[in-house]
Amino acid sequence: MRSPVTEYLDAVRESCIADGDDGEVASYIPELAEADPDLFGLAMCTIDGTVYASGDAEHRFTIQSLSKPFAYALALADRGRDEVLRFVGVEPSGDPFNEISLEDNGRPRNPMINIGAITTHALVGPEGATAEESTERVRAGLSAFAGRQLEVDEAVCASERETADRNMALAYLVRARGKLQDEPHDAVDGYTRQCSLLVDVRDLAVMAMTLASGGRNPVTGEQVVSARVCTQVLSVMATCGMYDAAGDWMTSVGIPAKSGVSGGLLGSLPGQVGIGAFSPRLDGFGNSVRGVRACERLSEDMGLHLMQAPEVAAHVLYGVVEPDDDADRMREVKLQGVMHFAAAEAALRELAEVPEDGAPLVVDLSRVSSANGVGRRMLREGVRRLRQDGHEVRVEDPDGILED
Repeated sequence: MRSPVTEYLDAVRESCIADGDDGEVASYIPELAEADPDLFGLAMCTIDGTVYASGDAEHRFTIQSLSKPFAYALALADRGRDEVLRFVGVEPSGDPFNEISLEDNGRPRNPMINIGAITTHALVGPEGATAEESTERVRAGLSAFAGRQLEVDEAVCASERETADRNMALAYLVRARGKLQDEPHDAVDGYTRQCSLLVDVRDLAVMAMTLASGGRNPVTGEQVVSARVCTQVLSVMATCGMYDAAGDWMTSVGIPAKSGVSGGLLGSLPGQVGIGAFSPRLDGFGNSVRGVRACERLSEDMGLHLMQAPEVAAHVLYGVVEPDDDADRMREVKLQGVMHFAAAEAALRELAEVPEDGAPLVVDLSRVSSANGVGRRMLREGVRRLRQDGHEVRVEDPDGILED
């Protein structure tokens, strides 16, 4: 059978195209002003590394501000959360991406706006890293997120250098307030090269899925950053990734996301999917018009909104077999689904109702697909307490759900 997912992505693209040709390409960078406004690619990556793509999926473009979450992840991995927070905050700015948005102490409000991203770039690499080492660490790190070696578009990089006066001013501003570790020229040059890395929508989908799967690249299997780092990055993306349209985006689409002025857009839904889109026409916020439309459609059709309540916890109990039902004198409590806190709590309530009638008990986890750390600890504790109360308990765990 041919999977219908690709055909569905084709239909989403066609519907977004039919909605009109709103928006304009970025004109303030000469190389980006030459982009073909009709290009439109769309891709999705699943947690096992399967990539579906539609349209101009092979077309490569510069990553621009889409690089910011990944550089932030590398800085967190290299310097630690507390050190990074000394230099860059996490509060939404409510400002356009290139505004002077500083807290009273001179700290940029978040790493998703230019002034914060320039500061973040200088934090990548170990303490004492040179500007060149930080820039190479960013290139190599973003390549690990994408699962292939990324290269700089030198023409775009040169074009951006010629129009970098505002970024240079921002760098001098944060340097004067003691929040920039590199020399302003070095930081801006490195950040410009970071933004000039070439990607396509498949790369974006894989990079987004790497964040969504706790830092493990689903294609290469490499653990690029820790799950804790991904939690921090996705949280900041959810509140700051779409600039001064972040609130509207989060309420209507509900997927942590990031956009870039070349027309790229990525969405990263934890544990489910990574989305990559590219279409150069931008709206007034600097976000891809068709990319936004596509994500709105995907979220609505597929129930991808982060705040949509899961059904797992309500259906944790597959069934109970009483001792007299099958003549083996054993009671079986059969659980199912994904064991996180809410599901495990519901399971513990079921186990708490087991009568003290002396019948041996089987806790059957053969239908449990996975468990996070909290769910695992709660189930173990439930089994321990049953045994402590005098129950004879056997756990059927063929997939090692309760193992570390």
